[in-house]
Amino acid sequence: KMGGFFRMLGKRKELIPLVGFMTLAATGATSASLYFLCTKPDVIVNKTSNPEPWERLDPSKPQKFITINQEWKPVEELELVKKLTK
Repeated sequence: KMGGFFRMLGKRKELIPLVGFMTLAATGATSASLYFLCTKPDVIVNKTSNPEPWERLDPSKPQKFITINQEWKPVEELELVKKLTK
C-alpha cells in the first residue's frame, strides 16, 4: 500500500510540498500536545486524583511561552476567601 503512495507522489510531483507541510503540521501538533501534557501542571489527565490542579500552581512562575513585564500581586479579597474556605 505504501509503495502505491510513493508511486503516486513520483507521478504527481506537485503533491510533494503538500505532503511535506501536512507531515510537518501533524508532527508539530503531536509534539506540542506531548510537551504541554508532560510539562504544564494545569493539564489534567486523571481528574479523579487531582480535581483542582490550578490550586497547586505557583503564581509567581509564568505559565506562558513568553511573559513580558509580569508583576504578580496577591488580591487581598481572594486570599481572605481562600483562608475562610480551608
